[in-house]
Amino acid sequence: MPEGDTVWQTAQRLHQALTGPPLIRSDLRVPRLATADLTGRRVLEVVPRGKHLLARVEGGLTLHSHLRMDGSWQVYGPGERWRGGPHHQIRAVLATADHTAVGYRLPVVELLRTRDEDRVVGHLGPDLLGPDWDPDEALRRLLADPSRPLGEALLDQRNLAGIGNVYKSELCFVLRVSPWLPIGEVPSPERLVAHAKRLLEANRNRRARVTTDQPRPDRRLWVYGRPGRPCRHCGTPVRTADQGRTGQERSTFWCPNCQSGPPGPAPS
Repeated sequence: MPEGDTVWQTAQRLHQALTGPPLIRSDLRVPRLATADLTGRRVLEVVPRGKHLLARVEGGLTLHSHLRMDGSWQVYGPGERWRGGPHHQIRAVLATADHTAVGYRLPVVELLRTRDEDRVVGHLGPDLLGPDWDPDEALRRLLADPSRPLGEALLDQRNLAGIGNVYKSELCFVLRVSPWLPIGEVPSPERLVAHAKRLLEANRNRRARVTTDQPRPDRRLWVYGRPGRPCRHCGTPVRTADQGRTGQERSTFWCPNCQSGPPGPAPS
């Protein structure tokens, strides 16, 4: 699932593949960009901002994309078969003489002036993997609504950018607090911010995400994706439930024994 570490890795791959030589192919397969053509321009850099990707191109343009739940960018060499999904799922193609970057299932693809990037990412909080990281500002934003459940506050990219559903559940477990605990009641909330930073930094160069202290293939995560299975710490069955405001619900995983605070919704 794309989160801040995945997006950071994707930006690195795209930057290495596309920067330097001019583009020999530009194919943006969204209706409003049907006539846009970046052929002949050079990609100056590709940078992540939270879960957003910004490919800055000569002439003051930025190609903005977002992976959301299942989007991806794949990079191929000359003559290599494209394997990222069916042809109809392709939303963008950028190619130099040496590499082709193909964006599959991208829910957001837009071309804007680089000077206008704040229009799409200016609302984000400090980026856990970005040069703008500011733990004090992240903590201030998190605590601005002290009654908000911890899980919801962590997923709000306006507080700190880069945490998705996996890290939300795993961070709550690492801190041994319920995802339904009001953020204002989290003991030593600065530890939450520090743990989030450490986890994403530890995983940004890994092929497989690891949050446990035993990174075997069968023990990479504490609770995420493990409903009904024994907690790795105490053996209690891991629970799952939807969390979030109506229309924005996301699955949350937690151990009702290890994590203190509100128990969450009753099992259905």
